[in-house]
Amino acid sequence: MTTSLIETLRPEASGAPASGIVELSKYARNAGEVIQLWVGEGDAPTPSFIYEAATRSLAAGETTYTWQRGIPELRQALSAYASDLYDRPLSPERFFVCGSGMQAIQIAMTMVAGPGDEVIIPSPTWPNAPAAAGLRGATPVFVELDHGNRGWTLDLDKLEATITPKTKAFFINTPSNPTGWTATKEELAAILAIARRRGIWIIADEIYTRFVWTGAEKRAPSFHDVREDGDRILWVNTFSKNWAMTGWRTGWVEADPSLGDVVENLIQYSTSGSPVFIQRACIVALERGGGFLDHQIAKARKARDIISAAVEETGRCRFSRPDGAFYLFFGIDGVTDSNAAAKKIVDLAKVGLAPGSAFGPGGEGHLRLCYLRSQDQIEIAAERLKQAIPQL
Repeated sequence: MTTSLIETLRPEASGAPASGIVELSKYARNAGEVIQLWVGEGDAPTPSFIYEAATRSLAAGETTYTWQRGIPELRQALSAYASDLYDRPLSPERFFVCGSGMQAIQIAMTMVAGPGDEVIIPSPTWPNAPAAAGLRGATPVFVELDHGNRGWTLDLDKLEATITPKTKAFFINTPSNPTGWTATKEELAAILAIARRRGIWIIADEIYTRFVWTGAEKRAPSFHDVREDGDRILWVNTFSKNWAMTGWRTGWVEADPSLGDVVENLIQYSTSGSPVFIQRACIVALERGGGFLDHQIAKARKARDIISAAVEETGRCRFSRPDGAFYLFFGIDGVTDSNAAAKKIVDLAKVGLAPGSAFGPGGEGHLRLCYLRSQDQIEIAAERLKQAIPQL
């Protein structure tokens, strides 16, 4: 019998799960004009004051290889931004520029987990995180978030009970994609205490920290609020969400400076650094993008209220208004196949939502909606969903 080419590949590659979000987007391509709320980005293009910095850099001929850790000016800008955000001094030597938040996750996973190891991940979760663990030969182990009167919550006893001798890391995304779960400072301290006691790394995905709805804070609680020097924490982040730069594919890893050579080597052996002209644009985003980010946050807050009210009005949906991020994750009474429901909503309402089955244990039966959209667009989507949901 002839062996197929795919059978000769590493199982971690050939067995990588297909994205349920991509499947839905392919289905919607033939449905005409669809309001695309399945993907995690807003509807605003990158502001001109940001992209013009890239064009100036290109015009100046900055198109060669550069610093593997990121140009010094961008690392200094990241240091200034983070030091102000977290109200503590954070050296530029902690920051490492890489090709997207996704690559930051891949680098962090590579540093702490491999074949035979386990990475514990609260679920429902963005599918790319467990996939990054699996591609490195590690096993993602899910701890389902609970959903009740207090919204989505993480049972810390259940988290600790999931630890085995193979556990190398917790992957903690807060505010969470897709649920909006946002850990309190006390919860983060408790998670860190478990990690310290059990010798476990934390990969902290705080990408949505500026999109928080629990009060007047300028950010969500962070592991920065509870950490001490020497703690086993790697932060992953991106320029994508805050400054409408999803297509620029630039992010960063934050780590103790003693790990600098390791992070630098992993960047070298994957992308050999990020383009200088993109890094110039990122500097401007950090230094001049505060007003634009404030507008993004205000837009998302308003859209959250509009879409939540519409979904609630149907009388068929189970959900909690999210505490953070910019997604509404809701279940519909009687719906058990979220993929089929998402396709039917495309047909009925011309609105594209991500199926909850794409987000791991606890996700099936739900749909995810990205509400970082203009008020006009979200109001149209809300009216269409109010008409379509009762027909499911």
